[in-house]
Amino acid sequence: MLLAIPDVLTPAQVTEARAILEAADWVDGKATAGHQGARVKDNMQLPVDSPAAKQVGQLILKALGANPLFMSAALPLHILPPMFNRYSGGQTFGNHVDGSIRTIPGTGHRLRTDLSCTLFFAGPEEYDGGELIIEDTYGSKSVKLPAGSMILYPSTSLHQVTPVTRGTRLCSFFWLQSMIRDDGQRRLLFDLDVAIQRLGTEMATHPSTVQLTGVYHNLLRQWAEM
Repeated sequence: MLLAIPDVLTPAQVTEARAILEAADWVDGKATAGHQGARVKDNMQLPVDSPAAKQVGQLILKALGANPLFMSAALPLHILPPMFNRYSGGQTFGNHVDGSIRTIPGTGHRLRTDLSCTLFFAGPEEYDGGELIIEDTYGSKSVKLPAGSMILYPSTSLHQVTPVTRGTRLCSFFWLQSMIRDDGQRRLLFDLDVAIQRLGTEMATHPSTVQLTGVYHNLLRQWAEM
């Protein structure tokens, strides 16, 4: 499932975060790439222990925890601390697939990367190129969202960032392990949850609303990995 989540951060939060990020010290993004990724990766990145990365990362995680669309779609179990990258002057990241297992910095804990997240800090009018191209079952999807919005997609997807030929593309990227390993099952639960919420708004006291809520939780109980 590929899902755009609008307005994860408010305009004021985007402005605050950008001021912090633009004042930070950036390094070559190849430093954190795997063997395959390093051959096609050309960008700048904040070190994982950067105070700026930690500060803005906490802002993002707090906002996501209060975002019902994200929680419903992702059903997160563990979220890797957000990382940050920057593209300009023709920089790009060629076709690649994200690594399947990542270690949470500073801990011995590892997580399975079920879902990848890209949160945009620069609006599409601020730069040319820089589209996130994601290959899915129905072909290629080109993603370039407003500042403060985020794309959520399966980490199994082949994807790339096209060259940025004008301006600067500034984003956060990170991964999460969902309570539901299977993407198809996550999609079914998301569709069911959306329908239940709509019923709850239109027919809150209808017996079917309670019945379908029970079905949702029983499926979640059956499929969830904790």
